[in-house]
Amino acid sequence: MVTPELVKQYIEAGLVCTYLTVDGDGAHFDAVIVSPLFSGKRLIERHRLVNQALSGRLGDEIHALSMKTLSPEEWAEQQG
Repeated sequence: MVTPELVKQYIEAGLVCTYLTVDGDGAHFDAVIVSPLFSGKRLIERHRLVNQALSGRLGDEIHALSMKTLSPEEWAEQQG
């Protein structure tokens, strides 16, 4: 069974992250991903980067992943 920790490891292996959390139940996961690679990119481009990091595991091992993708600047702004 896929765990949130395993999904986190998959993302970290393929994407530089300054902050990353993953929660889920084995099939459906929620992630907050902060990466400098997201700076200046549109939402679809950010999601493609995460999908690439997951190496085709979406839809197979990982049934669903809800992502909040932020640049470090956006993350700092949200944190106050």
